[in-house]
Amino acid sequence: MAQIGQLPDIKLDLRGTPCPLNFVRTKLQLDKMAAGQLLEVWLDGGEPIEQVPESLAIEGYAINAIEERTGFFALLIQKPQDTANATLSASA
Repeated sequence: MAQIGQLPDIKLDLRGTPCPLNFVRTKLQLDKMAAGQLLEVWLDGGEPIEQVPESLAIEGYAINAIEERTGFFALLIQKPQDTANATLSASA
């Protein structure tokens, strides 16, 4: 996976946050963001970095990069285009 080179729109520090709460908080933050924006999430090693990216991918989020840093991991996620709302807006 690539290293983080793009500047995120928002950073979310979830170090010390247990699973599945770190996934829930990440998802809630992404729900507030506009399509195409980038979120950088800081996660602990072990279960958080194993589970959160996989869960986000299942939900349709693009994981742009995962970077190992000193004592934690940085995950860069891009919010996808909301095709359901775009379809509704076009037909209205």
